[in-house]
Amino acid sequence: MQEIINEKPQVVQKEVIPQLKFHKESKVKQSAGLMESLMEATKLGNLHHGKVAIVFEDDDGLKQVETTIWATGLKYICLKGGMWLPISSIHKIVLL
Repeated sequence: MQEIINEKPQVVQKEVIPQLKFHKESKVKQSAGLMESLMEATKLGNLHHGKVAIVFEDDDGLKQVETTIWATGLKYICLKGGMWLPISSIHKIVLL
């Protein structure tokens, strides 16, 4: 497990997310209130097309993407453009 405090995430475009690989069992230390932040970000995205920064981890390390969240499910979030990201890989959400 990587600590997000000691490592700066690599900024990626949302279009590369389908090519990233994720562990089936992620050991990401998620911030408290992550689901509440995801729900708030989803409302922001749907009502105002507002962007958020999503800090997440794939098999190669820490990444960050700035985009709009369109939907939040139990295991995945749907980003603008139909990209899906597993919630278990997300460290935190930052409203922009």
